[in-house]
Amino acid sequence: MPETRAIVQALKKSLRAADVTYVDVAVALDLSESSVKRLFSDQDFSLKRLDQICQLMNMEISDLMRQLDQSKQQIEQLTLDQEQLLVSDMKLLVAAICALNHWCFDEIILRYSIEKTELIQHLAKLDRLRLIELLPNNKIKLLISPHFNWIKNGPIQRFFESQVQTDFLDSNFSGKGELRVFTTGMLSRSSNNILIKRMDKLAQEFRQFHNEDSSLPLEQRFGSSMVLAIRPWELAAFENLRRSEDLRVF
Repeated sequence: MPETRAIVQALKKSLRAADVTYVDVAVALDLSESSVKRLFSDQDFSLKRLDQICQLMNMEISDLMRQLDQSKQQIEQLTLDQEQLLVSDMKLLVAAICALNHWCFDEIILRYSIEKTELIQHLAKLDRLRLIELLPNNKIKLLISPHFNWIKNGPIQRFFESQVQTDFLDSNFSGKGELRVFTTGMLSRSSNNILIKRMDKLAQEFRQFHNEDSSLPLEQRFGSSMVLAIRPWELAAFENLRRSEDLRVF
């Protein structure tokens, strides 16, 4: 399954580079656009259909596989020390997050109080970390895998979690593009596991949209954050009233 997902990601990247749309694919495969989107979402391609899509881009399946081999060399995670380096310098962290969100050099300069020489120095550090490759004319090439993740409970996650507590959740979530859902009840272990799997799939879709939207102009993309959380939990005031013999472990 991970290999299939990687092939589909490589295919999407090639389509964007060749400026081939889902509509073009739908015409070539004699399908509706919605059916094509479902193919990509379900990651369900026959070799014949894969070959037809590759022909749209004047390439062979073998070319797609070579691209996949190259992507395997991309990093999926930094080391603990590397993450600690990022959170120790806020401007470096800003440069890293902007690069990961496909911002160009001028867009970072335009929107943040970072001098050009300063930004070049920060991008050079990110180059040494192998997060990016700093090309001539300050072009930024990402070297990370589409499945790149921060270390679980590592420096970056802990930093952003602290911001979630003090800033992100300080909202009534009633504005445009905002939604907060809180519900409570009693679930079995089985139902809990099912929801966790669905939440993980939703997080994968978030990363997929992030990668797909990276080709859009910055003016059409907005910094977006999504918090998903589920755990066996009871209000401390309620839990404190439980009899000792009724304290249960999930």
